[in-house]
Amino acid sequence: MLMDVRAEGHENDATARLTIANARIILADGIVHGTLVSEAGQIVAIETGSQPSGALDFGGDYLLPGLVDIHTDHFEKHVYPRPHVRWDYMRAALAHDAQIIGGGVTTVFDSLCVGVSSEDSERAEILSPMIDVLERAQAAGMLRAEHFVHLRCEVVDPRTPELTAENIDRPLVRVVSVMEHLPGIRQSRDMDAYVNRLQKAGGESEAVIRDRIAQMVAEKSDIGRTVRPEVVALARARGLPLLSHDDTDIEHVDLAADEGVAISEFPCTLEAAREARSRSMLIVGGAPNIVRGGSQSGNVAVRELLEERLVDILASDYVPRSMLDAAFLIGSDPALDYDLAAAVRMVTKVPAEAAGLADRGEIALGKRADLIRVGLHDGHPFLKAVWRKGQRVA
Repeated sequence: MLMDVRAEGHENDATARLTIANARIILADGIVHGTLVSEAGQIVAIETGSQPSGALDFGGDYLLPGLVDIHTDHFEKHVYPRPHVRWDYMRAALAHDAQIIGGGVTTVFDSLCVGVSSEDSERAEILSPMIDVLERAQAAGMLRAEHFVHLRCEVVDPRTPELTAENIDRPLVRVVSVMEHLPGIRQSRDMDAYVNRLQKAGGESEAVIRDRIAQMVAEKSDIGRTVRPEVVALARARGLPLLSHDDTDIEHVDLAADEGVAISEFPCTLEAAREARSRSMLIVGGAPNIVRGGSQSGNVAVRELLEERLVDILASDYVPRSMLDAAFLIGSDPALDYDLAAAVRMVTKVPAEAAGLADRGEIALGKRADLIRVGLHDGHPFLKAVWRKGQRVA
């Protein structure tokens, strides 16, 4: 007899049987209305039309794979909830995890800065402690999502190769990206907009800001020529997935492809995304870009990329639940011509495969029972429950 694990009081038992019925189940290639069964954390049955006695009745709600977020900067925001206020690392990790699971993300790659483009020494100081606390919290069962580490390596910092080498062999480190955040290059190509943002944030004059930028670019622009190859070599030697961040020019994409980088992350222009596709690279778009209707930096809108089928993966970047919103926005927009299953693949199956996680990201026999229950009201998806390996975690 199929049982409702919640009714039996075994929802935290890894050997328990979970049966969900009357659900709109989002598979990799479509949606079926039916029943899912998991045992010992693995999906063992998917049936259409049946509703076994004692099953958890979804009442027609959506059943999705747990979301897989290949890039979020959010942990650092909890370590520094306000400028110059450093929070306790463990408490920051727990607060971060609560927002991650609250966005329906069951597997997250915490993107931690390795090196900086400015003179911010604190970023180097917090890197290892952040990984330390993730390791401790995960080992103790304190985290509801499964956390891995994405090292995002700033190539204009001479300390980056050393910091990368010190941390790249830690078990949680699974993804590496190379990035360059000098003003006027890549993400911040629009210098007027960049200067205007700094003026609003700090109140300095335009002349002072532009002089400081010119000095920084002059000092750091050549550093990447040696730092980037060292970081790429460290990642390739370990077989880790490599991403190139904020490709803007065709030359940026070609450099990455020639290095063996397989993923172009947040391309800033349509031309760069087209070149990435021509070089057989996967393309990551920012989910917040979809939700807010454009780039916060004035770069290409992800919607434009979607119109040309130039997005494979969506990442939350700086808003954890944006992936859930973006998937439903894309899947409901007839002008984009993506069905909901295709949109959900961009936040589940494709990022899981790109990161080398073949056991999750899809509702299919033999896959992990990382699952989320989603209701929909006025076009807004809202999370009702989350399971990881068949165990209720939210």
